[in-house]
Amino acid sequence: MMRLVPLGPTDQQVPNVVAGMMRIEEMTDEAIRDLYEGCRAAGVDFFDHADLYGSSRHGCERRFSEALRLSSAERDEITLQTKTGIVADDWHFDHSYEHIVTSAEESLQALGTDRLDVLLLHRPDALVEPDEVARAFDHLESSGKVRAFGVSNHTPRQIDLLKTAVTQPIVANQVQLSITHSTIVAQGLAANMAGEDDSITRDGGGLVDYSRINRITLQAWSPFQKNFFDGVIFGAPEYPELNELLDRLAAKYDVTPTAIATAWITRHPAHMQVVLGTTNPQRVADAAAGSDIPLTRAEWYGLISAAGHKVP
Repeated sequence: MMRLVPLGPTDQQVPNVVAGMMRIEEMTDEAIRDLYEGCRAAGVDFFDHADLYGSSRHGCERRFSEALRLSSAERDEITLQTKTGIVADDWHFDHSYEHIVTSAEESLQALGTDRLDVLLLHRPDALVEPDEVARAFDHLESSGKVRAFGVSNHTPRQIDLLKTAVTQPIVANQVQLSITHSTIVAQGLAANMAGEDDSITRDGGGLVDYSRINRITLQAWSPFQKNFFDGVIFGAPEYPELNELLDRLAAKYDVTPTAIATAWITRHPAHMQVVLGTTNPQRVADAAAGSDIPLTRAEWYGLISAAGHKVP
């Protein structure tokens, strides 16, 4: 059963499994419809996009719209989220008023919709002017073009900087998280343990606790990656203990290892969302089956320990 979680401090309840649309550009209309219908059947009605996804700007957003041609009634049944701030040409980041507003309007056109449910700033812009972001958010909100705002890959201090000017709540922060790539969780466990890599407080230190305190929904991207785009954890020879435990728990709960890896994230009391990248409807269903698995504390800690993180 799909568990719903709050979207930040809002009253909106959203599924804790999200369908990421970054790989759909080359798919046929029929394959995109099959993926969409598979998501809906699994209880996933939250779709994540970005202006960057595709061989050209807004490419995947356009394919989503062209293939599905959703009626206004069906559009109302789903949550559409997109991201802006990365410019592929002469690769750089841009959180200026003009770029945010222009990109959001282009996303609306590409997606064939009159509003974005959520707009995220894709990665931090070192040259950000919070006043410009605030002006862009105010314009997009007052014109009804964007309903909620968030960030991606931001540290607590970067969010605090935005909040010096931005008045809308930051509802989400999309960050990389899997059982193995879980430094933002492991840092808290290994705190004050000299010589342990996990004890090092990096710039994102306290990110999970900060998000809970400020009611920001963490969205976990690459939830099955070993580290940074170097393959998935399932069957990885460097993680025999983890895979043995995944298999054992999958058998216990009568699901797949994909569901257990999903459940490790959704079990956390921060009410995180898991952002899938698959284009396979069956894998969506497998992951969705982990939405509400009640892993015990011993099982949850066993998984992060088997992944190589320090559990004192």
